[in-house]
Amino acid sequence: MTSQKSWTADRIPEQEGRVFVVTGANSGLGLATTRALARKGAHVILAVRDEAKGERAAAQATAGGSGARLEVRRLDLSDPDSVRAFADRLRSDGVRPDVLVNNAGVMAPPRTLTAQGQEVQFAANHLGHFALTGLLLDLLAQGDDPRVVTVTSVNHRQGRILFDDPTGERTYSPMAYYNQSKLANAVFGRELHRRLSAAGSPVRSVLAHPGYTATNLQTAAPVGMVRFLFGRLLRPLAQTPDQGALPQLYAATAEDVRGGELYGPDGVAELRGAPRRVEPAPRADDPATAARLWELSEGLTGVRYALPAAA
Repeated sequence: MTSQKSWTADRIPEQEGRVFVVTGANSGLGLATTRALARKGAHVILAVRDEAKGERAAAQATAGGSGARLEVRRLDLSDPDSVRAFADRLRSDGVRPDVLVNNAGVMAPPRTLTAQGQEVQFAANHLGHFALTGLLLDLLAQGDDPRVVTVTSVNHRQGRILFDDPTGERTYSPMAYYNQSKLANAVFGRELHRRLSAAGSPVRSVLAHPGYTATNLQTAAPVGMVRFLFGRLLRPLAQTPDQGALPQLYAATAEDVRGGELYGPDGVAELRGAPRRVEPAPRADDPATAARLWELSEGLTGVRYALPAAA
């Protein structure tokens, strides 16, 4: 695969006049993505669950001055009402996003159910982004070089979609259900690409993963051995958020990106390095899994895409 060894955030083209929605933009990869886009003059909407943290992040992202316009809007991806309210407000305010970066995530908490009875990792990492993308797709289609960038994880390679126990009532394991949600991201991104292509849509669906990056994802929710392993023992080996955000920034802005591609680090086991195009796990392209996950996601979110099923 081609490696973009010399590519850094400094090579992002000027983004003045373009609108980006970045979920989970108040910390980690989302904040690093926002900072990089702000330096290039983008209008970035920080879609965050905690607006106070979002405001602090926006101030940090523009420290030193830039031509960017940043605004904070509340979005709780685990709450379908919040997702719809966010999308409705964008529409009523006349905001037309050019790029949606599905970045936010939660990792390996104790088994937790949302108010709608869904396992929280599957709900926040996949279902919320599935719904948000569907609700904004017609607006994105009117954008300038429109893209949906969905952030998965190298862990998607270990994932299985547990259709027989999606909420973990019988088989819950924090990492297994995290891996499930990240495989769901990959399956969604690839299937969305196929459906957009079949519809002749100008929107590109692209995937990215950050390798192993030190963020609060490894410490905010995990407990026990998972928190010790990823939050302490292995943390010195991790990339910084600015480094880890490069694949999603490349996917969101580089001119040579094509729909359906996955970008990750070019180092050993894709854990660190410069962004390059990499291959997703074969199960991310399984047609039966994609069709079943799409149907389940539409049923659980109530959001239906006006796109033909991929052949």
